[in-house]
Amino acid sequence: MRLRVLGCSGGIGGDRRTTSLALDHDVLIDAGSGVGNLSLEEMSHIRHIFITHSHLDHIAFIPMLLDSIFDVISTPIIIHGQAVTLAALRAHIFNNVIWPDFSVLPTADNPVFRYEEMAVGDVVEIDGRRISMLPVIHSVPAVGYYVESDAGAFAFSGDTSVNDILWSALNERPRLDFIIVETAFEDKDEALGKLAKHYTPQVLARDLKKLQHHPKIYITHNKPGVESIIAEECRQHIQGYDLNFLSGGETIAL
Repeated sequence: MRLRVLGCSGGIGGDRRTTSLALDHDVLIDAGSGVGNLSLEEMSHIRHIFITHSHLDHIAFIPMLLDSIFDVISTPIIIHGQAVTLAALRAHIFNNVIWPDFSVLPTADNPVFRYEEMAVGDVVEIDGRRISMLPVIHSVPAVGYYVESDAGAFAFSGDTSVNDILWSALNERPRLDFIIVETAFEDKDEALGKLAKHYTPQVLARDLKKLQHHPKIYITHNKPGVESIIAEECRQHIQGYDLNFLSGGETIAL
């Protein structure tokens, strides 16, 4: 498995792109503005999109992706997510006001994409890769994902904050080579992080003590302009791990 980071910022500006991860050539995990870094040829190979939650920075480029490759899609792209998240896409994005409803275009029998509901614990297997939905806590209903194959296993937290459920779910898995986990705010904004349900470095460090695995850690989803502060605070609080800071364009191989 190869995971390509198309976007991993908590905002935009300069070369910052919002969250989207490409798993091999055919799967996206979230579809923020990072999707725009794919070529048209690369877009045409996408067959599955796994969504963590309905916030715009994680779904904004789904409409543009579908529109850009409309003419070359022979089988529907499958958008996976919680029922409430897919309902938000139906009501607020693909509603023929904000964007055409490509779930019934060009015809209901042969659409550009189709929805496939998942619930926490569900597993979708795609060519030897098993993608399961993890529970998290955020300001809207949200999930993370655990991805495993014979090559290894990793987890992506999506957007989350203090909880027991994510860490308990990961402790039940037999293997965890690395985890991509959000840290949106610096320590001085802990009150804002609590309100918005995002991690700060100090709060994440406390929650990591709940994890029984000892994976490589990649920090993601920093708010623009404070990346260096968050990195320094993470180094201060998170000890004893192989600590890394995700960057757009890098590829992680298993």
